[in-house]
Amino acid sequence: QVQLVESGGGLVQPGGSLRLSCAASGRIFSLYDMGWYRQAPGKQRELVAAITSGGSTNYADSVKGRFTISRDNAKNTVYLQMNSLSPEDTAVYYCNAYAFGKGSWGQGTQVIVSS
Repeated sequence: QVQLVESGGGLVQPGGSLRLSCAASGRIFSLYDMGWYRQAPGKQRELVAAITSGGSTNYADSVKGRFTISRDNAKNTVYLQMNSLSPEDTAVYYCNAYAFGKGSWGQGTQVIVSS
């Protein structure tokens, strides 16, 4: 089972940017489909962005044009570049790895967008 460690969260003002990173263990990272999810207080966890092992991406409508997911297979890392952040983006962001019928979650990183 792959181990995932997120980083890069924090407090940012509205309109600001953050880049989240998710570092994965193991030697077959390139075979995993990766995703970023978020969960705001009192809400269900939702998919924010995903990238397949082949590099195809998809985004939630609420983040299209503002967030970009990417991966560096040489570094076993997936990124989420978040621009034009708004208070509605405040949540705990989780990294997910899926392959061979199994999924793994990281511990999450908090993002707070507030002035």
